[in-house]
Amino acid sequence: MKQALQLKIGQQLTMTPQLQQAIRLLQLSTLDLQQEIQEALDNNPMLETGEDDHEAPAEQEQHRDQQAADDSDKLTASASDDSSEQDDSQLTDDNWKEDIPDELGIDSSWDDTFQSALPSSASRDDFDLPQENDSAEETLQDHLLWQLNLTPMSDSDQLIAQAIIDGIEPDGYLTVSLEEILEHFQQSEPELFGEAELDEVEAVLHRVQQFDPAGVAARDLSECLLLQLAQLPKETPLLKEACALASQHLALLGSRDYRQLMRKTRLKEAQLQQVISLIQSLNPKPGATIASGKAEYVIPDVIVQKIRGVWTVALNPDISPRLRINSSYADLIRRADNSADNTYLKNHLQEARWFIKSLLSRNETLLKVAREIVNRQSDFLEHGDEAMKPMVLHDIAEAVEMHESTISRVTTQKYMHTPRGIFELKYFFSSHVSTSDGGAASSTAIRAVIKKLVAAENPAKPLSDNKITQLLEEQGIKVARRTIAKYREAMAIPPSNERKRLV
Repeated sequence: MKQALQLKIGQQLTMTPQLQQAIRLLQLSTLDLQQEIQEALDNNPMLETGEDDHEAPAEQEQHRDQQAADDSDKLTASASDDSSEQDDSQLTDDNWKEDIPDELGIDSSWDDTFQSALPSSASRDDFDLPQENDSAEETLQDHLLWQLNLTPMSDSDQLIAQAIIDGIEPDGYLTVSLEEILEHFQQSEPELFGEAELDEVEAVLHRVQQFDPAGVAARDLSECLLLQLAQLPKETPLLKEACALASQHLALLGSRDYRQLMRKTRLKEAQLQQVISLIQSLNPKPGATIASGKAEYVIPDVIVQKIRGVWTVALNPDISPRLRINSSYADLIRRADNSADNTYLKNHLQEARWFIKSLLSRNETLLKVAREIVNRQSDFLEHGDEAMKPMVLHDIAEAVEMHESTISRVTTQKYMHTPRGIFELKYFFSSHVSTSDGGAASSTAIRAVIKKLVAAENPAKPLSDNKITQLLEEQGIKVARRTIAKYREAMAIPPSNERKRLV
């Protein structure tokens, strides 16, 4: 085979570093973008945050007057401090020996004779105490151990109680069996628990079950409800019947078989309704009241407001700081030498320009897509979910003349603040469902209609999926029953047999 050189001309798409950086910034969420900007500020000396130094002339004059007044106050305070210091120094030099008695009592303390070093105006609030700076949240185990330390117990019972508390899940239920706890102590400390029996462990469990919150350390739902019912006043109406239902017929209550419940409990419908209301007032997850996680807030990327009858879209100015080139370092690059320092600054200057340009491109693309979404979904902003129009990525991509992959990156983990709440940009996209008049309805609007129908149904005779399908067909929306079931499950709406209530 003969070797030869050939020249070919062709075209191919090359991902430049600038394009890769722009695409990566485009798909970042607000939190990730802030971390990326902070990392760029730490690594690139040519980047700095730009602050608004421009003030109105009236504000500047007011600021100068205020500054002059503050300076005058400082001079006056300084003069008074100097005079007071002179008086204090004279008093200290002349009379310090007279303030100290010749003999002190044996049981006396320093504070009994001398004043504290802290001024009288100082308070504990002026000082940061270590326990006040502790921002760690209290867990359920911490809350239970705190109560255990206040409960008088023997050493062996204390160890058993600690093991029980360690086996409690965040929802408040005990997931470790008492046999496992007893076996563990018999093997680890035979000299202390060699002759211990299961009754001793169960007695300690009953002590722990009296701790706050009510129902903690229960082994199942029935025991959790019974523990809470036991702490109610004895004169509570139908308390005995509620305990019997929670201990014996909880499965029938879960399946909402009210006829069987009335037959087995021998209660009338009104009495059974009161018993069910009493049980529903209890907390099935008592640990959740203590082990509550920290709230996480969503920062919107764009803000939508109606100004003079027109919906306007603006970027949230708080999502990222304003970046600019450091002018001091940029002036150093004007030297004509080729030193290593100058080359270092030139490279970082180019990277800073690319980064700022990528951020501007990201903001422009996000703003352009958000405006197009608002233009198409203005009815939703006016009337709610039922007015949501069907829309897919291709519709926005065609309108803004971009690729669908770009629209997908822009709308992922980006949020819009509207008068109706904060929504992810993906929320405004939904599939088409044909109507009888030849139009189209969005799946979001159909979900809103289903939710509205379920909210208005008769609790004694809830609507089935077939009935909801018929009601939607009467409104001109043809949807299969399995689609109704899928939408209902997506909205966490239980089926009709689980939604049944007593009137």
